[in-house]
Order: sequence, then C-alpha cells, then structure tokens
Amino acid sequence: MATESVRGWLAGRLPQDWFEGPPEVTVDREEITVVGRLSGPPVEEGASEHERRAAAAGRIKAFREDTREARIRIARELEHRTGRKVAWGAVVGEHRELFTTLSVPVMTRLRQPDRLVLDTLVESGVARSRSDALAWCVRLVGEHADEWLGRLREAMADVRRVREAGPEL
Repeated sequence: MATESVRGWLAGRLPQDWFEGPPEVTVDREEITVVGRLSGPPVEEGASEHERRAAAAGRIKAFREDTREARIRIARELEHRTGRKVAWGAVVGEHRELFTTLSVPVMTRLRQPDRLVLDTLVESGVARSRSDALAWCVRLVGEHADEWLGRLREAMADVRRVREAGPEL
C-alpha cells in the first residue's frame, strides 16, 4: 500500500479533533509511523524554556493516554490492510515524541575500513555497540543529506508513476 493510500485512509479514519491538520505519515517495508501536531498547552507569558518543554511533554502524555484504545483499534485495522506495524507520535511546538516504534535488524556486510569506523565510535564512547554506531552514522547522513535524499525520493516517486502509467504486459 503506497504512502498516499495510507495517508488517504487515515484522513477518513482518524477523529477530526485529534490533530491540527493532517498527520505526517511515513511508510517503509515494516512500519507505518503516524505523527500528528497537537495544540500547545497554555503557559504563562514569560515562561521559561524548561517550563514550555515540560508543558509540551505533559500535553503529549495526555494525548497518548486519552487516545490509547482508539489508536490501538485504528492501528489494528491499518495493520490488517497493509501487513505493516503502526507506530504513533505527536508534536507540540518543537517537542516531538514517538510511541513504541520498531527497531528492525538490518543485515549488512562491511569491509574492514568501514568496520574500523564503527569500532572507533564504540571505543570512543560515542556508541555502545557496532549496531548503535551504524545507526548513529545513518542518522548523521540523514540530517546532513536531507535535501539530497528528498530529491532522490521525488525521483523514485516519478519513476513509480511512470511505471504505473505504462502499458499492461
């Protein structure tokens, strides 16, 4: 099921009062992540950044607890339709929190120079294990190559559309 189909299904299925606008939907081979923007809680004018962060965290916790049963029901329906697990998250201001996401093992083969990079990260205390070091590297590339990765994803979507419009075999 394509991201657009999942997004459309959720637009019809999610309660209208949950999020400010449509949720951010991310789909990969194993998981669908649905992250919605929540209205910020009222805080006093001049409140410290620490107080604002605590209020945002409290707002997200309340949403998580208040919507748990409905989110589970919707996730089961979507899991049945797609064969993928569903994770949820929420954003208040700059505070973003994901609930119960998958951590999927990925097999990779690395030559010694690449393993030495991972081992350096582990030995220096940047990462606890090679697995953590590799995840750290992937996050770093994702942050610094965001524009390039976005263009690559757009190109892949164009190729998919051209294939779908092609002749029947």
